[in-house]
Amino acid sequence: MDNDSTDNPKVSAPRTARRASGPASRPADLPPPDPALEDIDPATAGIEEDDEARLPEALDESGEALPEGRLAVGHAAIEQAVRLAPTSPGVYRMLNAGNDVLYVGKAKNVRKRLSSYARVSAPQPARILRMIAATVSVEIVSTSTETEALLLEANLIKQLRPRFNVQLRDDKSFPYILITGDHWAPQILKHRGAQSRPGRYFGPFASAGAVNRTITALQRAFLVRSCTDAFFESRTRPCLLYQIRRCAGPCTGEIDFPGYTELVREATDFLSGRSRAVKQELAGEMEKASANLAFETAALYRDRLAALSAIQSQQGINPHTVEEADVFAIHQEGGYSCIEVFFFRTGQNWGNRAYFPRAEKSFTPEEVLSSFLAQFYDDKPPPKLILLSHAIEETGLLADALSIKAGFKVEIATPRRGEKKELIGHALTNAREALGRKLADTATQGRLLQGLVATLGLAHPPKRIEVYDNSHIQGTNAVGAMIVAGPDGFIKNQYRKFNIKSEGLTPGDDYEMMREVLQRRFKRLMAQAAEGDAAKAKADDDSFPQWPDLVIIDGGRGQLNAVREIFAGLGLTGVALLAVAKGPDRDAGRETLFMPDKEPLKLEPRDPVLYFIQRLRDEAHRFVIGSHRKLRKKDIREAGLQEIPGIGPSRKRALLHHFGTLKEIERASIADLGKVPGVSAESARKIFEFFHAQPG
Repeated sequence: MDNDSTDNPKVSAPRTARRASGPASRPADLPPPDPALEDIDPATAGIEEDDEARLPEALDESGEALPEGRLAVGHAAIEQAVRLAPTSPGVYRMLNAGNDVLYVGKAKNVRKRLSSYARVSAPQPARILRMIAATVSVEIVSTSTETEALLLEANLIKQLRPRFNVQLRDDKSFPYILITGDHWAPQILKHRGAQSRPGRYFGPFASAGAVNRTITALQRAFLVRSCTDAFFESRTRPCLLYQIRRCAGPCTGEIDFPGYTELVREATDFLSGRSRAVKQELAGEMEKASANLAFETAALYRDRLAALSAIQSQQGINPHTVEEADVFAIHQEGGYSCIEVFFFRTGQNWGNRAYFPRAEKSFTPEEVLSSFLAQFYDDKPPPKLILLSHAIEETGLLADALSIKAGFKVEIATPRRGEKKELIGHALTNAREALGRKLADTATQGRLLQGLVATLGLAHPPKRIEVYDNSHIQGTNAVGAMIVAGPDGFIKNQYRKFNIKSEGLTPGDDYEMMREVLQRRFKRLMAQAAEGDAAKAKADDDSFPQWPDLVIIDGGRGQLNAVREIFAGLGLTGVALLAVAKGPDRDAGRETLFMPDKEPLKLEPRDPVLYFIQRLRDEAHRFVIGSHRKLRKKDIREAGLQEIPGIGPSRKRALLHHFGTLKEIERASIADLGKVPGVSAESARKIFEFFHAQPG
């Protein structure tokens, strides 16, 4: 959201270059020690960065029967409150003997709602029965409307953190980008908290990292200063940021007032969603400078275009039909809930964040999401549109409450088709993966290794695990990779890549590629062992071994048998083998595990050992794909765009004008490529597939 806080700002008069009479507080040719740290409004610099979201502690949901006496006491306390309760809207709080708040609820008719708890014979979930049994008193606050009750309920839940409510955790303010309006040379910086300083606010962004990356790219694209006003005033010559082309140098008059004002306008337009117009202007200026043989100036515009393309490539999915929205998707597994939130402003994706609210297992996804939303927007401005993965009760009531709070109409929807449905699907995928990672991380590495022993029938916990994978595209740029893990996690200084060298290798022959990789790896180990017994001598000590206890490969029974033949040919024994075959439609959680002389094994989707094996396989895949792409990009850069079928000089020129460099064209999504004049949807797909062809 773009917020303007420029109510009659006191703007300093423009000036030309000046010279300070006294010595500067810093060396004249050095910028602040860490420019990223300077991109913070001093008024909010002390606020901590976001903590990594974490799973809540498991809640006790004992199924044991409650003593009849305790339930009777709770029912009596609630019945007493019913006699005094109003029939109007309000908020009620249930308290225990220690005067601690157990539960906060709201109701259109408080007396009617409390009566539902007071009925002794009415069937109630175990969670409600435990709450009633612990209740000794009830406090009630009347409100004018049900909407007011909803807002008060959310506020009290966040303040009091009742035991039986859904609780939003890790809740901190989101960062914004601020272009200041109280100085003749506006500054760009990161801002948290109250938006009291004059200027233009853009956000929210999901994390401080997203803001810092965007500010760095904006500095390269628009050369807007990031230094503090005090540092700005003390300059006698341009600092290092000017030298590396991340600032226009307004402090010493390297750029005049109209020129700097134009840069600020372009930056503001870009953040306001008018990115296409800004890029067209820069492309036109680059073309004009090139035509006038001002190649250094043209190169500056090229670099600025590339910086803008870098911002959009980092934003991932950018919708065409959604201008301003927050997207919420919830996934439940293993008794925990994960809510993934995506922020879209000015048609751009400004990041996402995972939340793990504290809630008992009996809460449905709809109940968790409904309570979460009210608390989430308790201290945050809502957008015009909120998209949900699950339809919640009282959607209209929540929309009315947020509309009153925001001062404009807020719509809450659960899309069923189209691009909005795709956004929900994307958020659901992220929620599922985030919860899976957290569930895996909750188990210690030692417990996971012990789990491997029990699950795979190993003789002892493996000290060294090696995972192998191959990558190629129709046999070209074939590369193999090995990643290593142990009791302390991934051992990245032990990773190795293998450029496939066999001349007679049939393109795409995965078995032969794996044979070459394993033979090169283990022949070297065997040669080292033959030179001395150093490897054997260290087998039982605490040092990290060079020989693996477990080898994991990506594949099924065929790959496993091929590796067994390779090991037999080398005379290798005592190394456990595991092949991990992807599930139907390559779905994570449905893998099949193959081991020599054993029946295939399938683990439960929420099994921590399965998550651990998936992480090992995915890390090997990530490493080998990265190694392959480095080789492929080298070939692509040597060949250029002319190697793409159907891309002639005109389209090549249009692409370079739009993105600035070949590197940024590589990073662009299909949607971004389709925005280039003269590039059709089919051409955009071909260009994207050329750079991102999936290796085998």
